[in-house]
Amino acid sequence: MAKLSAGLLLYRIGRANSLEVLIVHMGGPFWAKKDAQGWSIPKGEYDDGEDPLVVAEREFSEELGRPSPGGETLALDVLKQPSGKKITAFARQGEFDASNIESNTFEMEWPRGSGKLAEFPEVDRAEWYDIDTARVKLVKGQVPFLDRLIEALKERNVKFSLASTVAEPPNQVSLF
Repeated sequence: MAKLSAGLLLYRIGRANSLEVLIVHMGGPFWAKKDAQGWSIPKGEYDDGEDPLVVAEREFSEELGRPSPGGETLALDVLKQPSGKKITAFARQGEFDASNIESNTFEMEWPRGSGKLAEFPEVDRAEWYDIDTARVKLVKGQVPFLDRLIEALKERNVKFSLASTVAEPPNQVSLF
């Protein structure tokens, strides 16, 4: 049977009406130096029969150290990953201080083959990113959740921009 996972994608309408999402960088030595495709929706595995939304809420709290903000929850459905894992995702609008997280931890043998166990945070940081940046940072199998979020917001007539909130450098004119 395929592994099941559920997560909560928090979003906000930020500066310049830009749609932004909260994603987390995966912890541990395998992800330490990986930025592009090293980020995820806060999520975790669950057993068949558990309520995916309850799991998504629990995993958000475990990975970020605080509960998610309340509010209307949008179902983003299920995506099957190349590994066979099925991820059920939900989205919710809200604010969250990403600069102050406290993730749960896991143990693994490190360095590999050393026989020594080391403890690592499941998530080592969280950040708000505009959609274009999030597309680059998220693991490839989760990127379609961004498109599903955009479509769900459009269906609800939510006004937002997909433009990046990062200021472009000023045009420089050569004097030569």
